[in-house]
Amino acid sequence: MKVAVVFHSASGSTKQLARAVATGASAVPDVEVTMAEIVGADITEGRFHNTKLLQQLDDADALIFGSPTYMGCVSAQFKAFSDATSELWANQSWANKIAAGFTIGANLSGDQLNTLQYLQVFANQHGMLWAGLDIPGNYDPAMRNRLGAQSGLISHSVDGILDETDLFTARYLGQRVAQISKKYTA
Repeated sequence: MKVAVVFHSASGSTKQLARAVATGASAVPDVEVTMAEIVGADITEGRFHNTKLLQQLDDADALIFGSPTYMGCVSAQFKAFSDATSELWANQSWANKIAAGFTIGANLSGDQLNTLQYLQVFANQHGMLWAGLDIPGNYDPAMRNRLGAQSGLISHSVDGILDETDLFTARYLGQRVAQISKKYTA
C-alpha cells in the first residue's frame, strides 16, 4: 500500500511536519511512503508543471496534504499545484483514495483552520475520503492535538522550532491515515 505526503514548505517547518507524518505512515507494516515536495521550480508563470509528481500521486492509495498557512489559506505554491490537478479532477483519478491534511502558522489563531478546510474541500472535489484526527484536543494523555483541530493537524511556531507535541501528532496522523487506508483497500 502506498501513501504520499504532498506538501509545500517555505521555511522548513512544514517539511519537518511532513517528515513526521511520513515517519508515522511508514511505521505501519507493508506501507510505502513517498515524499512529494512542491517546489518553486515546478511553477512557471503561476502554473504547476510536474507530470512525474502527479503520476506518482495517481499510484498512491492515500494522499496527505500539507501547506503553511499564509493569509488564512494554503501557500500560492500549493494553490498552483491544486489548480494543476483539474484534469485529474475531471477524470476523478483520485476518487476513493484516503486524504488528510496538516498546516502550520506563525500566529496562534492565524486562520489555520481555513487552510485545513481548503485542503478538505480540495480532497472532496477529487472524490477522496477525508480522515481527520480522532483525538479530542487536550484530552489525550500524551497531549497530542494540543491546538484542538479535529479536521487535521494544526501546528504553531513563531521561530521555526516546532513543538514536540505537534511532531508527535504529525506522526500519529500519518499512522492513522496508513491504518485507515489498509483497512479500506483490504
